[in-house]
Amino acid sequence: MNKSILIACLLSVSLCLHAAIETYQFDSPEQEARFRQLGYELRCPKCQNQAIGDSDAEISGDLRAEVYRMLKDGATDDEIKEFMVARYGRYVLYNPPLDKHTLILWFGPAVLLILGGIFVGLRIRQSKKALEAGESQT
Repeated sequence: MNKSILIACLLSVSLCLHAAIETYQFDSPEQEARFRQLGYELRCPKCQNQAIGDSDAEISGDLRAEVYRMLKDGATDDEIKEFMVARYGRYVLYNPPLDKHTLILWFGPAVLLILGGIFVGLRIRQSKKALEAGESQT
């Protein structure tokens, strides 16, 4: 009795694992390369910071299937990205376009780095002046 339960459990686990593997048939190696590239350019809406090509989330599987369907239907990469942005917002793109909505994303880090450098430079200058003023008084 125990052996049959163990065998049934092992078979059910193996069936679940088999169902999780996605296989797609492509018309050409170029189409497969486009699919893989899009899989790394599109972000999983559920995961923190994972591409749909790397994510195991169910929604990533759905997005991969949608990308595959659109590729088979002859959609361009831009059309696929536009569809995904329309459905999930700009968050789905790893490289959002430069426009008024994404200026802070593109230039914010550089501005913060420059401001930080200016702040550190001013603090060093103040420290030197205070040190020189202290030495001249003695």
